[in-house]
Amino acid sequence: MRVYLLLMLVAAAVTFLTTPAARWVALRTSAISAVRARDVHSVPTPRAGGLAIMLGIVVAVLLASRMPFLEGVFADRQVLGIVGGALIVCLLGWADDVWDLDWVTKLAGQVLAAGFMALNEVQLVTLPTPGSLTIPSSRLSLIATVLVVVIAMNAVNFVDGLDGLAAGIIAIGGSAFFLYTYRLTAEDTPDNYASLAALMMAVLVGVCVGFLPHNFFPSRIFMGDSGSMVLGLVMAGAAITVTGNVKPDVMTGAAAIPALFPLLLPVAVIMLPLTDMAMAVVRRLAAGKSPMAPDRLHLHHRMLALGHSHRRAVLILYVWTAVFAFSAAALVQWDWRIVMSCTAAAVLLALVVTMGPLRHRGRFLDDDAALQRAAQDRSAEPGSGPMPRVSAASARQADTSQAVATGRTAKNEESNV
Repeated sequence: MRVYLLLMLVAAAVTFLTTPAARWVALRTSAISAVRARDVHSVPTPRAGGLAIMLGIVVAVLLASRMPFLEGVFADRQVLGIVGGALIVCLLGWADDVWDLDWVTKLAGQVLAAGFMALNEVQLVTLPTPGSLTIPSSRLSLIATVLVVVIAMNAVNFVDGLDGLAAGIIAIGGSAFFLYTYRLTAEDTPDNYASLAALMMAVLVGVCVGFLPHNFFPSRIFMGDSGSMVLGLVMAGAAITVTGNVKPDVMTGAAAIPALFPLLLPVAVIMLPLTDMAMAVVRRLAAGKSPMAPDRLHLHHRMLALGHSHRRAVLILYVWTAVFAFSAAALVQWDWRIVMSCTAAAVLLALVVTMGPLRHRGRFLDDDAALQRAAQDRSAEPGSGPMPRVSAASARQADTSQAVATGRTAKNEESNV
């Protein structure tokens, strides 16, 4: 455990210390998120935080490769697959943050990164189901792997719309997943409980924690697509590596429930992003629009419409993530009746907190009022925020104005969706 905590700390420190440099790069390369009608932020904000996140991952993994305890993790190409895939989508996301790539180009890059992972042994071959379902062909295995990874990347990207939301959700959910993978490996091989999944989740939690002080409301930098896609890919890669670690002979009776956790827990971890993405796709297709068409109906927009402040909306979504993720992880350790009872109580409490403003006001705020409220929340923080105030004569204002004038007024933290 101490090794993983050390790597988590290193990843957090590297990300925290290099995020100001990533902000500088964003200003110099015009990777600026301009303000649009549907956006929550009220001033142009740099959006290259993913560069610092990626650097934190690389440094922590390189350090791990020098540790005897983890030498078995680096015996095959899976680490290369995950880190290499993350580098691909980081560069893709950074290019999108600067030049606003079309969705076809982005999707092609995501498929390339997922395919790279699959070709380096990070691939769905068996599913932990009763009877241990084996995917019948290598082609289907490749398709399934790419599909899972692309969905995870876009799910995190969809929910990345409020300051600190994506980083916090992945940090909380990743902590639950780390505890599960650590315990799974320790029970399976008590003499050597090092695992790639535990390593990657420890590093992922670390980079999110290191980035949050810069990104939490009011943020000075967004992670951009270069960050959100990396988080989704690493989460999916870690989950895929766990799917082969469950013994088929335990897939009977009550034992089948915890044995399904390599599939169920990653879903619980990103339940909010997956729900948001599914609702958005169905909503847009039903309206005859493209699934990638932007709107103001994401979960975070709905939280603002309920009357929550920017910061409160993020904290409540953190609570929902913790309820889903840690309830799922607790099923491995405790009796399911106790866990379900506690989960029901937690869900009820979360619902009361979520719907609180509606009970007092009796109606939803309209879109403009909700976004105006969020903007007021930000402006209420004197001397803070993503940049100096737009009206202030600051040294950085020239950089921001020039970036906006170039017409590269692409996306905010929720990308183009």
